[in-house]
Amino acid sequence: MASPPTIVPRRDGGSVAVIGLGRFGSAVATSLLHLGHEVLGVDENPDIVQRWADRLTHVVQADSTSTEALRQLGLDDSAHAVVGIGTDIEASVLTVLALEELGVPDIWAKATSIKHGRILERTGAHHVVYPEAAMGERVAHMVTGKMIDFIEFDDGFAIAKTQAPREAAGKTLSESALRTRYGITIVGLKRGRNDFAYARADTLVEDGDVLIVSGPTTLVEKFAAIS
Repeated sequence: MASPPTIVPRRDGGSVAVIGLGRFGSAVATSLLHLGHEVLGVDENPDIVQRWADRLTHVVQADSTSTEALRQLGLDDSAHAVVGIGTDIEASVLTVLALEELGVPDIWAKATSIKHGRILERTGAHHVVYPEAAMGERVAHMVTGKMIDFIEFDDGFAIAKTQAPREAAGKTLSESALRTRYGITIVGLKRGRNDFAYARADTLVEDGDVLIVSGPTTLVEKFAAIS
């Protein structure tokens, strides 16, 4: 009988499981660490496990498609798991199925296509992420418009970073009435090297300022186009 996977500990505490430490999984794991979470990284490649051994809270070499292997790692007590496996669709689906069988209440999974995503959802994933498609959309908005960054949510809501329009320069947000005129909300403002500032009615906008804008996607796009 094969011995159970060995965890390489770095510090104690609970963790979010990230399975598959490729480009996507490692980026998620790193971001979770920066946000203050402890991360249990799982990958079947020993070289990848060794590479991340001194960076993540715990790193494990294991077959994530095995329900029993994941149970031995304590994932049946985990609240969150992220499946970053993309190229091996069978392993991706079987890993989600194993997590679902263990009763993990919050399963995130990377999909490489719409069909792959549908299979993941039917298998038990609660959230399916399409990183390539999402990045493609962000780049398209930034290339064709005047946005510096753009994020769209599933319900038609978006947040964008864009240059302040000339018509707002030298006026407070109350005086320019951008929200009333364009149906968007100015969340904050960034000026040069100064710290980000939350927007208020008396916030003065100057030429060259960068605005953080939120609202319905179509209205955010229209606002960015006039900036």
